[in-house]
Amino acid sequence: MVANHFNFIKDQTEWVNTKLIFDITTEANKTKVTFTHKGLVPEYECYNVCNDAWTSYIQNSLYKLIITGKGEPNRKDEDGLNAELAKKWKLD
Repeated sequence: MVANHFNFIKDQTEWVNTKLIFDITTEANKTKVTFTHKGLVPEYECYNVCNDAWTSYIQNSLYKLIITGKGEPNRKDEDGLNAELAKKWKLD
């Protein structure tokens, strides 16, 4: 990642130089997706929000995209899921 655009954290350098990794394998004739956000650490202000958001994106949005052809991404003109999670973790 080369930039951070969160409006709910102070340190905008979080995420910079982190890496999103999708490992796709086959197990028992099924596709397995393992997602890792390398460099996202619990010490980051955004950690709890980001962890919850990634879980939702992978388990809900990506799953729906694979199964139905339509996911649930954040729209660029809305805060969406991240804003809801920031409120949950009291970062707004």
